Amino acid sequence: MTSARRTDTPNQRQRHDAITELVLHAGSVRIEEIAERFGVSTMTVHRDLDSLASQGILRKSRGTVTAVASSLIEASIEYRARQQRAEKSALAHAALRLIEPGQSVILDDSTTGLALAELLPQHRPLTVITNSQRVLNTLADRDGVALISTGGQHYQWCDAYMGAVTTEVLANLRADVFFMSTPAITDGICFHQHHETVLVKRAMFAAAKRRVLYADHTKFEHRALHAMTPLSDFDTVIVDAATHRDHIAAIRDGGIDLVIAEK
Repeated sequence: MTSARRTDTPNQRQRHDAITELVLHAGSVRIEEIAERFGVSTMTVHRDLDSLASQGILRKSRGTVTAVASSLIEASIEYRARQQRAEKSALAHAALRLIEPGQSVILDDSTTGLALAELLPQHRPLTVITNSQRVLNTLADRDGVALISTGGQHYQWCDAYMGAVTTEVLANLRADVFFMSTPAITDGICFHQHHETVLVKRAMFAAAKRRVLYADHTKFEHRALHAMTPLSDFDTVIVDAATHRDHIAAIRDGGIDLVIAEK
C-alpha cells in the first residue's frame, strides 16, 4: 500500500504566508477571525494551521493560533526561504562580487547564504565551508567546488548542523571570507533567537580573515534574544536598496564599508 505526499497548491502557499504574516504581527489571533479575514471555512483554516504547525511556524491552542517565530524561536527554513526573495538575490549578487576564484568561503545556514551558494560556481575554483545541509546539497555535484561540512548535531528547523562538534571543527579551520546573515539588527548589533546558532556564527567569524554581513531592510525592524556581533566588527556590510536612510547613515557614520545592493 502506498500513500501520496500532500503538496500545497500555489493558492494554499499564498494563504499560508498571509496567515503567518498576520499571526507574526499580532502575536495571537482567533481561528474564527482568520476564517473571516480570508473568506474560508474554519475547517480549511484548521488544515492550514496544522500544516504551518508541522513546519514549526505557528502553534494552535484552544481556538487561537500563536506565533512560534518570536524573539525566542526563528521561523522554519521553509517559511524563511519564501520571504524577500528579490532582496536576497540582490544581496547574493553583491556578495558574489567580493569573491575571487581560489578563495575559501564560509557560508552559514541562512537562506541568503543559500542564494549565494547557487551563484558560487561562477567563481570556481572555490572551497566552501558550511554547516548548512542545503548549501551542501546545492554544491555537491558542482565541478571546481571543494566542500567542507562542519558536521555536528542536525537541527531540522534550519536543516543545519550545530553544537560542540561544529564549533570544534571551525576552530581548526582558517578561511578567506565569511558571509553571515542575521534575523535582527538592534542598536548596531546583530541578534539571533537561538544561542546554539550564535555560537556557530561566532566560530565562523573567528575562522575567517574577512567578514561580510548581508541583511535586507526587514532585519532592522526585527528583534531577537541573543547578541552576536556588532556591525562595526564586520569588514563590509551589504544592505538592500529599501533600507531606511537612517540605518544607512548610522552604518556609514560608524566607518563601516557599506555596499547597497540593487535589485
